Amino acid sequence: MGGFKKFLLRGNIVDLAVAVIVGATFSGLVQALVADLITPLIGAVTGGRKPHFADYSFTVNGSQFRYGDFVNHLISFLVIAAIVYWLVIVPVQRLIHLFEHDRAAATRQCPECLSEIPAEARRCAHCTARLVPESEKPRPTA
Repeated sequence: MGGFKKFLLRGNIVDLAVAVIVGATFSGLVQALVADLITPLIGAVTGGRKPHFADYSFTVNGSQFRYGDFVNHLISFLVIAAIVYWLVIVPVQRLIHLFEHDRAAATRQCPECLSEIPAEARRCAHCTARLVPESEKPRPTA
Protein backbone atom coordinates (compact mmCIF):
# COMPACT_ATOMS: atom_id res chain seq x y z
CA MET A 1 0.00 0.00 0.00
CA GLY A 2 2.91 2.38 0.70
CA GLY A 3 4.27 1.94 -2.83
CA PHE A 4 0.90 2.76 -4.36
CA LYS A 5 0.65 5.88 -2.19
CA LYS A 6 4.14 6.98 -3.30
CA PHE A 7 3.16 6.36 -6.92
CA LEU A 8 0.01 8.48 -6.64
CA LEU A 9 1.75 11.33 -4.85
CA ARG A 10 4.72 11.60 -7.20
CA GLY A 11 5.06 15.03 -8.76
CA ASN A 12 4.58 13.72 -12.30
CA ILE A 13 1.17 12.20 -11.57
CA VAL A 14 -0.10 15.32 -9.83
CA ASP A 15 1.23 17.56 -12.62
CA LEU A 16 -0.39 15.35 -15.24
CA ALA A 17 -3.74 15.43 -13.42
CA VAL A 18 -3.62 19.22 -13.21
CA ALA A 19 -2.70 19.46 -16.89
CA VAL A 20 -5.62 17.24 -17.91
CA ILE A 21 -8.09 19.25 -15.83
CA VAL A 22 -6.82 22.60 -17.10
CA GLY A 23 -6.71 21.26 -20.67
CA ALA A 24 -10.30 20.03 -20.53
CA THR A 25 -11.46 23.35 -19.10
CA PHE A 26 -9.50 25.27 -21.72
CA SER A 27 -10.97 23.08 -24.47
CA GLY A 28 -14.50 23.88 -23.28
CA LEU A 29 -13.64 27.57 -23.22
CA VAL A 30 -12.30 27.50 -26.79
CA GLN A 31 -15.30 25.50 -28.03
CA ALA A 32 -17.63 28.10 -26.51
CA LEU A 33 -15.56 30.87 -28.13
CA VAL A 34 -15.86 29.19 -31.52
CA ALA A 35 -19.56 28.31 -31.22
CA ASP A 36 -20.67 31.64 -29.72
CA LEU A 37 -18.35 34.21 -31.33
CA ILE A 38 -16.21 33.00 -34.24
CA THR A 39 -18.82 30.88 -36.04
CA PRO A 40 -21.54 33.58 -36.01
CA LEU A 41 -18.94 36.12 -37.13
CA ILE A 42 -17.99 33.93 -40.10
CA GLY A 43 -21.68 33.38 -40.88
CA ALA A 44 -22.30 37.14 -40.77
CA VAL A 45 -19.30 37.93 -43.00
CA THR A 46 -20.20 35.28 -45.59
CA GLY A 47 -23.86 36.40 -45.63
CA GLY A 48 -25.21 33.03 -44.59
CA ARG A 49 -28.73 32.86 -43.18
CA LYS A 50 -27.77 30.37 -40.51
CA PRO A 51 -25.47 31.90 -37.89
CA HIS A 52 -24.26 28.52 -36.56
CA PHE A 53 -22.35 25.95 -38.58
CA ALA A 54 -23.80 23.15 -36.44
CA ASP A 55 -27.02 23.43 -38.43
CA TYR A 56 -25.32 22.96 -41.82
CA SER A 57 -25.89 19.63 -43.55
CA PHE A 58 -26.51 18.00 -46.92
CA THR A 59 -28.41 14.90 -47.98
CA VAL A 60 -27.34 12.08 -50.30
CA ASN A 61 -29.78 9.22 -51.04
CA GLY A 62 -31.77 10.00 -47.91
CA SER A 63 -28.71 10.08 -45.62
CA GLN A 64 -28.07 13.36 -43.88
CA PHE A 65 -24.45 14.51 -43.49
CA ARG A 66 -24.10 17.16 -40.79
CA TYR A 67 -20.81 18.80 -41.68
CA GLY A 68 -21.43 21.96 -39.67
CA ASP A 69 -20.52 20.37 -36.34
CA PHE A 70 -17.29 19.13 -37.92
CA VAL A 71 -16.53 22.68 -39.07
CA ASN A 72 -17.07 23.92 -35.49
CA HIS A 73 -14.68 21.28 -34.14
CA LEU A 74 -12.16 22.04 -36.88
CA ILE A 75 -12.20 25.73 -35.99
CA SER A 76 -11.84 24.83 -32.28
CA PHE A 77 -8.87 22.63 -33.09
CA LEU A 78 -7.19 25.35 -35.14
CA VAL A 79 -7.75 27.96 -32.40
CA ILE A 80 -6.35 25.62 -29.72
CA ALA A 81 -3.39 24.67 -31.93
CA ALA A 82 -2.62 28.35 -32.64
CA ILE A 83 -2.81 29.28 -28.95
CA VAL A 84 -0.62 26.35 -27.91
CA TYR A 85 1.87 27.19 -30.65
CA TRP A 86 2.13 30.91 -29.89
CA LEU A 87 1.86 30.75 -26.09
CA VAL A 88 3.76 27.50 -25.38
CA ILE A 89 5.91 26.24 -28.27
CA VAL A 90 7.42 29.56 -29.42
CA PRO A 91 8.40 30.74 -25.89
CA VAL A 92 9.87 27.32 -25.02
CA GLN A 93 11.89 27.29 -28.24
CA ARG A 94 13.22 30.75 -27.39
CA LEU A 95 14.21 29.60 -23.90
CA ILE A 96 15.94 26.51 -25.28
CA HIS A 97 17.83 28.68 -27.78
CA LEU A 98 18.92 31.05 -24.99
CA PHE A 99 20.13 28.15 -22.81
CA GLU A 100 22.04 26.62 -25.72
CA HIS A 101 23.62 29.99 -26.51
CA ASP A 102 24.71 30.45 -22.88
CA ARG A 103 26.04 26.89 -22.76
CA ALA A 104 27.98 27.38 -25.99
CA ALA A 105 29.57 30.54 -24.60
CA ALA A 106 30.63 28.73 -21.42
CA THR A 107 32.23 25.75 -23.18
CA ARG A 108 34.66 25.02 -26.00
CA GLN A 109 36.12 22.03 -27.77
CA CYS A 110 39.42 20.48 -26.76
CA PRO A 111 41.78 20.73 -29.77
CA GLU A 112 43.27 17.31 -28.97
CA CYS A 113 40.33 15.00 -28.25
CA LEU A 114 37.44 17.24 -29.46
CA SER A 115 35.47 16.76 -26.24
CA GLU A 116 33.46 19.62 -24.75
CA ILE A 117 35.25 21.38 -21.89
CA PRO A 118 34.71 24.60 -19.88
CA ALA A 119 35.98 27.70 -21.70
CA GLU A 120 38.33 28.60 -18.83
CA ALA A 121 39.84 25.10 -18.43
CA ARG A 122 43.65 24.86 -18.28
CA ARG A 123 43.69 21.08 -18.80
CA CYS A 124 41.24 18.78 -20.60
CA ALA A 125 39.48 16.40 -18.21
CA HIS A 126 39.30 13.72 -20.93
CA CYS A 127 42.77 13.64 -22.49
CA THR A 128 44.69 15.82 -19.96
CA ALA A 129 46.07 18.08 -22.71
CA ARG A 130 47.38 21.43 -21.47
CA LEU A 131 45.24 24.33 -22.69
CA VAL A 132 45.24 28.12 -22.62
CA PRO A 133 42.03 29.51 -21.09
CA GLU A 134 39.84 31.60 -23.42
CA SER A 135 40.33 34.71 -21.27
CA GLU A 136 44.14 34.50 -21.65
CA LYS A 137 44.21 34.00 -25.43
CA PRO A 138 45.47 37.01 -27.41
CA ARG A 139 42.71 38.91 -29.24
CA PRO A 140 43.18 39.53 -32.96
CA THR A 141 43.69 43.19 -33.84
CA ALA A 142 42.01 44.77 -36.83
